[in-house]
Amino acid sequence: MPPGHCPACPERVLPQGTESRFAPSSPVWSPPGESIPVTKTCLPRDNGQQPWQASCADDYRRHVLFCGTQIIQAKGDGREPAKAVVLRTGFNTAKGDLVRSILYPKPMNFRLYRDAIRFLMFLIGIAGIGMVYTVCVFALNGEAAGEVVKKALDVITIAVPPALPAALTSGIIYTQRRLKRKGIFCISPQRINVCGQLNLICFDKTGTLTEDGLDLWGLVLAKGQSFQNACSFSPGSPVPWGPACGAMVSCHSLVLLDGQVQGDPLDLKMFEATHWEIEESKDDGELACAMIVKPGPKASHAPIRGMAILHQFPFSSALQRMSVIVQEFSGDHHIFMKGAPERVTHFCHPNSVPPSFTSQLQFYTSRGFRVIALAHKTLPAGMPAASLTREDVESNLTFLGFLILENRLKRETRPVLEELTAARIRNVMVTGDNIQTAITVAREAGMILPGSRVILVEASAQVGRPLASITWKLVEESKIDRCSGPEDRHSALGGGPPSGLGSSPFHFCMSGSSYEVITQSFGHLLPKLLLNGTVFARMSPAQKASLVQEFQKMDYFVGMCGDGANDCGALKVAHAGISLSEQEASVASPFTSRTPSVECVPELIRQGRAALVTSFCMFKYMALYSIIQYLGILLLYWQLNTFGNYQFLFQDLAITTLIGMTMSLNGAYPKLVPFRPAARLTSPPLLLSVALNILFSLALQVCGFVLVQKQPWYSADDLLSACAPRNTSLMGSPAPTGLSQGVHGMRNSTGGEEKEEEESYQSYENTTVWLLSTINCLLVAVVFSKGKPFRQPVHKNYVFVFVLVVQLAVCLFFLFASLDELYARMELVCTPSTWRIALLVMLMVTFAVSFTVEVSRGLFGEGGLSGGQTGQEDSASGGGRPEPSRPMITEGILRPLSCLIRVHKAADIKT
Repeated sequence: MPPGHCPACPERVLPQGTESRFAPSSPVWSPPGESIPVTKTCLPRDNGQQPWQASCADDYRRHVLFCGTQIIQAKGDGREPAKAVVLRTGFNTAKGDLVRSILYPKPMNFRLYRDAIRFLMFLIGIAGIGMVYTVCVFALNGEAAGEVVKKALDVITIAVPPALPAALTSGIIYTQRRLKRKGIFCISPQRINVCGQLNLICFDKTGTLTEDGLDLWGLVLAKGQSFQNACSFSPGSPVPWGPACGAMVSCHSLVLLDGQVQGDPLDLKMFEATHWEIEESKDDGELACAMIVKPGPKASHAPIRGMAILHQFPFSSALQRMSVIVQEFSGDHHIFMKGAPERVTHFCHPNSVPPSFTSQLQFYTSRGFRVIALAHKTLPAGMPAASLTREDVESNLTFLGFLILENRLKRETRPVLEELTAARIRNVMVTGDNIQTAITVAREAGMILPGSRVILVEASAQVGRPLASITWKLVEESKIDRCSGPEDRHSALGGGPPSGLGSSPFHFCMSGSSYEVITQSFGHLLPKLLLNGTVFARMSPAQKASLVQEFQKMDYFVGMCGDGANDCGALKVAHAGISLSEQEASVASPFTSRTPSVECVPELIRQGRAALVTSFCMFKYMALYSIIQYLGILLLYWQLNTFGNYQFLFQDLAITTLIGMTMSLNGAYPKLVPFRPAARLTSPPLLLSVALNILFSLALQVCGFVLVQKQPWYSADDLLSACAPRNTSLMGSPAPTGLSQGVHGMRNSTGGEEKEEEESYQSYENTTVWLLSTINCLLVAVVFSKGKPFRQPVHKNYVFVFVLVVQLAVCLFFLFASLDELYARMELVCTPSTWRIALLVMLMVTFAVSFTVEVSRGLFGEGGLSGGQTGQEDSASGGGRPEPSRPMITEGILRPLSCLIRVHKAADIKT
């Protein structure tokens, strides 16, 4: 494995005696999340027979070179170059699996899409009724069997809108463009609608709620059985030499790349405070593979010329620590360790840990500082460092003290969390940091309000004992109620949180280890704890993902916001994962924000709610449009008539297509309201809205169809009877083509010779029903164009308003104009002005009633959901690789096809 080599296809494991450092050639394709140079070490020496993945436990990734990364340094054991064994290739690698999950994402069975399929089945049932009606009418009138079948099948293309999938997708497409303009990118557009239902957001802490960078605040050293006063870092002043300084200059994973020191930001800050320097070893002997650290010009005086880092045991989230073996130049060998204080003390000699360790740690963590513990020991002379295992190195250490780092809250964090809380959206912190630090940050950010009680839940399971124990601890009062054994566990189940809380709100906080024990031993208690759980600290990546899934089991719609590789699992399993980093987490997350700020979270929820409401509006409109046209056709079928070719085209293209393209352009309303839009198309309020508007449309068209036949000027055979008294010139001139035909397009004879005229569908019923149904489609679009509280008002959708005004003007022109050429082309007939005014009055009354009912339904509850729990949204688990849906392509093919079918079938109607 030479430096510069990029294992683009295979994944490899490092055998014994190999070490390498590498950085991704394309950070976005780095599955394990190496956005900075990371050290990979060889497999541990193990004489057992179990597989290496099992022996390495959670730390096995430290020995694997994932594909898509670039090796920048590779060192063997001094006798031969570094080698690796190929494990997987192609789509079997982690990168290949990630690419496959992007190409074929796990289907989101959101209820909106399931309900849309159910409603389509309902429309097919309605079409079936229309087919039976059509067969009966045409068969009884003696039509040929083939003609009857064609008319019956034509009903399906009318009753079932082929543009419905595209209509439900249009709002998502426009929302995706708006998100892109705001710097939020989406690789799974189907999840945009799900964002409108989010009612719980899990936040990572470092880099998400707090600033990404850390500032060194001070060093608190342990001496004997007590702690010394804190030594604060002042700019420019180096850290005085001592074992703690030795740990700071050596216990890190920094590398020298192109003359620049690179690595983890925490390690970089810690090393820069010492003013030491890193060099590559130029020795050919024992130190050939070592990294050299030496005092710089501004470093404090040290009794040694430098140290060589012989071996590293890298940091991992599962182990929460790292260790190094170093050697002074021509001197002793030393072991240095740094990590989480709770973990480091387990490897230290008890006499070296001051009794005030817990109180001192709580003192700094409760003020929001990040605390790192340091430990050290000197190896006996003559002990070969190369043969030591991690277990040998990490034992009987001497506790050195605390390294205190300051992590400031981002200025936008508190306003964003307050906005989410006002919208009744729960905020939960899921972090790998210390629990006291997390509680303090939660208080500062507004997750835990003043006056609320914080209950620390601690659970433990001792080896060799069948029963686990759980402890409730009020953080303010340090009051402990302990339950262990069957009786206490039963009482904990019945009582839930500890008694004596009064009416004040309370928040549960727990660590990852406690969460693991509760999941395994107190599963019945877990939902009660999660219902009020706010802070989850020391959580491993797997525990974060598990926590998100547990919230989902409680019917929460969960969003996850993070920026690191340890958040990838939770980002992937959440309903909406939001990455604040364009590096590793963005690949696993459906949403990525270009700006590393939590301000993208409420913006995404606003846009998701707008997209969801837009989908409902488009669904209702497309359903009503089809039903309106369906009712008009069935009425005309009673007389063996139908709409003409241009009438079909005008409704399908000039009306519905333009409305479908512009109705979804409404932006999101700027304020998050404390309730959410309905998640189901089959909710009673939405079904009531559709049913009432269907009844209104049916009543409108039936009234027009019946009343026109009762007018004194009506004649089934003479289509000039209505306008003859008013327009005498029309009587003396030749009638337009088909105008003198009967209602069913009967044949005429001229000069004794029979001549088949072009078929026409002109009739008073046709004109009345078509004008009513066409203008009614426009009115329904206005009624269903929802504005506040989830979308911008309709009048701000300027393109939609302009299209509606133009369409309404054209329809009114059709209604009141008497142009013979236009009427002949559109297959309309002239009617008296009083009847035209009557049609307009019927339309206005229908619009007023429909609009009033829709507004009243919105005021008295539309099925909106509060910020608490909601209906369950299921994610299919798995199997197979579903093909990605292409609704816009379906729309482009089916919509013109349906129009052509209608035109063809309309031309086939004969008498």
